[in-house]
Amino acid sequence: MIAKVAALAAAALVLAGPAAAACAHPRTSLTYLEGQIMCPTCHTTLDQSDAPAARRIERRIQVLIDRCETADQIRADLVRNFGAGILAAPPRKGFDLLAWWLPLGGIVLGALLLALGVWRWSRVRAPEGHEPPLDPEVDAHIDELLAELD
Repeated sequence: MIAKVAALAAAALVLAGPAAAACAHPRTSLTYLEGQIMCPTCHTTLDQSDAPAARRIERRIQVLIDRCETADQIRADLVRNFGAGILAAPPRKGFDLLAWWLPLGGIVLGALLLALGVWRWSRVRAPEGHEPPLDPEVDAHIDELLAELD
């Protein structure tokens, strides 16, 4: 009995080796890639689209996953077939780096301009004790009103 169980376990290990080696690298999933790929017709990510084109792309991705291709290989295949616009995020190289750096530069520049404006605004105030003179007519009227209160 023990010999049969040992033989069965050995056979399972022998057969499991080639099956495990079929995908030598970690597999990706459709749900992982759906948020990174855009639908070419409705311009939303695949996980938000119900368009027929999105469903066909999802089937293509599943076929590539079944072939044990990596996420990078699948994205490269989609870019070859549909162009770089199929990716939800632009590539982080070459001219496309501007899409990543320009918003950050705009935020930094806006913060600097705001700080400069606040600093200048705080310096524009007249120092205490150096108030501009009142119109003599207004000053006389204020003195009359104050005298009436006494």
